[in-house]
Amino acid sequence: MRTFSAKANEVKRQWWVIDASNNSLGRVAVKAANLLRGKGKAIFTPHVDTGDFVVVINAEKVLLTGKKEEQKIYTSFSGFVGGHKSESVKSRRARHPELLIELAVRGMIPHNRLGRATFTKLKVYRGSEHPHSAQQPQVVQEIK
Repeated sequence: MRTFSAKANEVKRQWWVIDASNNSLGRVAVKAANLLRGKGKAIFTPHVDTGDFVVVINAEKVLLTGKKEEQKIYTSFSGFVGGHKSESVKSRRARHPELLIELAVRGMIPHNRLGRATFTKLKVYRGSEHPHSAQQPQVVQEIK
C-alpha cells in the first residue's frame, strides 16, 4: 500500500465565512487557521497547501477575555534607533481591527513559504459586508 500525497493543483478549494461577532479572538483564529491549512480534510498533506479560502467578517466585534483590551500590548521595531512602537488592543481595534485577527492567525500557521502562501487565502473585513459573494461561501456554524 502506498502513502497518499496530495498535489496542490488537484485540491478542490472551498470558501468559508466566519462571523467573529461575540466570539473569542483565539477561537476564531484557531478555526480560521485550521480551515486555511486544510487540517479537517482527508487529503491533508503537511507540506502541500490543501486548505480553503476563509472570509472573516465583523472583526471589530471580536471578544477578548479579562483585561486584555487595556493590558495587551502589540509591539514592533523598525530596526532603527528610536524605532520601537507599541499599541494597545483598544487603540488597534479603533484604528484597524482586521489586524487583531490577522496577527492571531499568522501565529498559528507555519512560518515559512507554505505559511505565507496559505495566509494569502485569509480575507478579514471590519463589518458584515464582503465582496466574495460570487464564490458562494459556506457559513461556519460552530466555532467552539
